[in-house]
Amino acid sequence: MEENQAVKAELRQRLLALRAHRTPEDVAAAERGLIRHALELTVLTRSGTVAAYVSVGREPGTRGLLDALCAAGVRVLLPVLMADNDLDWAVYEGPGSLRPARRGLLEPAGPRLGPAAVLEAGAVLLPGLAVDERGMRLGRGGGSYDRVLQRLEQAGADPARVVLLYADEVVPRVPQEAHDRPVHAAVTPRGVRHFGG
Repeated sequence: MEENQAVKAELRQRLLALRAHRTPEDVAAAERGLIRHALELTVLTRSGTVAAYVSVGREPGTRGLLDALCAAGVRVLLPVLMADNDLDWAVYEGPGSLRPARRGLLEPAGPRLGPAAVLEAGAVLLPGLAVDERGMRLGRGGGSYDRVLQRLEQAGADPARVVLLYADEVVPRVPQEAHDRPVHAAVTPRGVRHFGG
């Protein structure tokens, strides 16, 4: 296990360094591609509720996608980071409803719905740094989304799990630990990759 953790840490560092070199123009162009391909996924556009997140920094952009989902009549839930790194949720009500939060994040200003609100989602958009050919996702290592995925599993909920990445972040192999769960799809600026997960 410790070996996998060390390999994950090294891979995270390398991927974050690559992201740091992306220009604002690269990020904006990638976001346009992500929106186009994400909206091809009927599991997103036809879900009554989608749990998503607000991209920050050089992450693949989600803000345009959040608005596009809302325009399609989808109820979008956004995470609120709690003190213990678990996630609470609130409804996204447009760009003006976001406020700065800890760790440079943006969070919805509306009423908190509780950690179990994610169980209402027909699809969950997950942040990540990479995904492999099996659909195993590499997150940032904070564990917040591992808790979300565990909560879904314990409740018997099986929403579509979709990670948003740059095209070069789909890699042959990501180290796997016992708590890791595969995603169903990865959306990149070049298209959608489906997995058996």
